[in-house]
Amino acid sequence: MPATDDRTALAEAALRECMPHELPSTVTSVVGKHFGASSCRILLADYGLRFLAPVPTGAGEAVPVDGTAAGRAFASQEPVVVGGDPVTVYLPVSDRGERAGVLHVCLPAPGGTAGPRDVEALAGIAAAVAQTLMAVERDTDLYAVARRGRPLTLAAEIQWDLLPRRSAVRPEFHLGAQLEPAYTVCGDNFDWSADGDRLSIGVINGEGTGMPAATLTALAVQALRHARRTGADLADQAMLANEAVWAVHGGRRALSALLLEVDLATGQVQAVDAGSPLAFLTRAGRSEQISLEPQFTLGALEDTVYTEQSFRLEPGDRLTVVSDGVHAALSKTQEGTYRERALARILRATPLAPAPEAARMILRDLAEHVGLIPLEDDAVVVCLDWFGR
Repeated sequence: MPATDDRTALAEAALRECMPHELPSTVTSVVGKHFGASSCRILLADYGLRFLAPVPTGAGEAVPVDGTAAGRAFASQEPVVVGGDPVTVYLPVSDRGERAGVLHVCLPAPGGTAGPRDVEALAGIAAAVAQTLMAVERDTDLYAVARRGRPLTLAAEIQWDLLPRRSAVRPEFHLGAQLEPAYTVCGDNFDWSADGDRLSIGVINGEGTGMPAATLTALAVQALRHARRTGADLADQAMLANEAVWAVHGGRRALSALLLEVDLATGQVQAVDAGSPLAFLTRAGRSEQISLEPQFTLGALEDTVYTEQSFRLEPGDRLTVVSDGVHAALSKTQEGTYRERALARILRATPLAPAPEAARMILRDLAEHVGLIPLEDDAVVVCLDWFGR
């Protein structure tokens, strides 16, 4: 059998050469040939981050994220080995922090375990699967179909196609985000972009429901991206997006947004608060809302001028941004909002969870608060762990 590095290199070469739809069969073939695996499957996280579904659809049962070995590998981003004969190994399929799913491998193991050499080599192959998946997934519908625990509404399809990756790992920060209800979301969205000097984050909440909310948010997101890519500062990005929404809707429709720009060298944050999303800072075990002066929502008034405000992040801080579908959600007894009764508690309870997992945990806790799984109202959570330079 080839050496560990050779096995990984052979797998990477095969993955580079395969067609987009051939990724599952190629990795199964390679792992079977070089590791003697009796089974190898790619399990992708569904849109709601509740299940890990096999590719292609129908190639087995979906596995819950909560309470399973596969889910532990996904949440912890570490390999999980389940002893036996065959031994089962679950390996994170992740690229630059984006958690796509896990690789499920069954190995013959007379001793009931897998050696570290095999696990290390398989982890390298799982990383190569992730890189290949990110490169080819838009060239076929195979992976988008596999991620669907149930049908998406057209509005939700628009929102998911607008989104960047849900998580990212950089030396200066880790970021994780999620939106709900994953299969019927209408107007809530998040966006982010990072270059060598700055990280831009936006949480957007288009008013209304269904397709009107989805198309309104799509217009605003693309207007903000366009302004950002032309080099406009944060205040001008908000102004240009406001003009775009006004030009189409003439003040009849508007959306709220919180726009942030983080200086990666210093942790200085510029902010434009154009509505209802709120930001909370967790530092040294305490969580407090960041006080920002609200300004007009995007599209509400023609020729609105926006003003940037600022605050600073320190290494070890966690910044959590939530839409009004989170902080204003009423409890199932209608006796208080999530912000009033539960948000501070969950922020304090999740400091050690990775940012993507913290976002998922907050939305799961929110669903229990309102007594609805899945949620009915749009809700977005973005978590940013700041390390600095």
